[in-house]
Amino acid sequence: MRGLATVDAFDLPEWLGTGDVTWHAEAAADRLGGHLVHGLLVGDHVELPCDLLGVDRAWPEPVTDDATRVLAHQAWRNGQVLLVEHEDRLTLAVPGTGFTADRILTALARLAKAVGAPPENFVAAMRLGVVDDHG
Repeated sequence: MRGLATVDAFDLPEWLGTGDVTWHAEAAADRLGGHLVHGLLVGDHVELPCDLLGVDRAWPEPVTDDATRVLAHQAWRNGQVLLVEHEDRLTLAVPGTGFTADRILTALARLAKAVGAPPENFVAAMRLGVVDDHG
């Protein structure tokens, strides 16, 4: 990956800011630790691919260029999330190298803010994977 094209929130579909939206992770929760989490935003009979990208992973190669990484950190520090396009999919560029449930919820709340929607209009759905109850 190199530099990623930024996406203007005003260019996103209007339905993201007007109704209930659910983000569905495409992998089970026990596999969300990676730097790229594929997902799907679903509204009233409409869908939009939407992934989460941890911009700080640097090995075996950086996931983005320094300029994009700095923009992602600046946006996050200001209570926002950087919207980019990666592999023809809307992607939320988030500081860090992986994702927890809290980080996912925060990124989605910031997406809601970007499109002018109340955060409570957004829901995150993650499938449970292997559960270790011996821990």
